[in-house]
Amino acid sequence: MTAQVRSTAEPADRARSEALAREIFASIANRWALLIINTLGEDTLRFTEVRAAVEGISHKMLTQTLRSLERDGVVTRLVHPVVPPRVDYSLTEAGLVLRATINEMCTWTHRYLEHIVEARHRFDTLQR
Repeated sequence: MTAQVRSTAEPADRARSEALAREIFASIANRWALLIINTLGEDTLRFTEVRAAVEGISHKMLTQTLRSLERDGVVTRLVHPVVPPRVDYSLTEAGLVLRATINEMCTWTHRYLEHIVEARHRFDTLQR
């Protein structure tokens, strides 16, 4: 991806694009965001359903993470004009593709788990 950007973009555009990518990756690559993305999946869930499914998350952290994912275009938020208020969350097309990418990373981890464990053991042994 970076190679394509470098060949067609001006240096200022490239720097802006790379800075934005780092910002988005930092936002998405946190514990809560990954769990929320996985929880939503193909479903549309209410705030309370997401909170119940994501064990250990506080109300405040769920609100902040959902807002961040909404800002980045990963999650949509639909407010229904009813009393009491009802808010539904779902993944956007970009969010669904991101979820598939995350699932591929999990598949990679499972595939190379023993390799990773052995490499860590060798590294840790040499560091002593």
